[in-house]
Amino acid sequence: MSLDPSGQPDWAERWDQLYKALSAEPRRMIIDSLLDEPRERRLPLPDAAESPNQPNDPETLSVQLRHHHLPPLAEAGYVRWEAEPFVVQRGPRFAEPACIMEMVTESVDELPRSLINNCKMFRSRVDTD
Repeated sequence: MSLDPSGQPDWAERWDQLYKALSAEPRRMIIDSLLDEPRERRLPLPDAAESPNQPNDPETLSVQLRHHHLPPLAEAGYVRWEAEPFVVQRGPRFAEPACIMEMVTESVDELPRSLINNCKMFRSRVDTD
């Protein structure tokens, strides 16, 4: 991440990094799983990344997490993870993706139906009549 002349990370890159981190469902599920947990609590993986929308074989999901999903979350400082035992916990910048996830969840009634209809996580939170 580049720094502006003041020594601060470029704000546009921070937003891009946040959007990229939340662009995949397993990553969103990890952030969602950690929302109500204390900072020091470690959650088992792949359980914390499982989605009601996309059931995955635990072994396949574990490989995807290790090689594709956890590295960008950890690089951004959103989470910390360990391979043995395979666990995840909040990182020093967890508040950034947590804020976005909480805002979306709190506003689920305002989301377009097209985003809710096929999403089991949100569909259960609204009346879909």
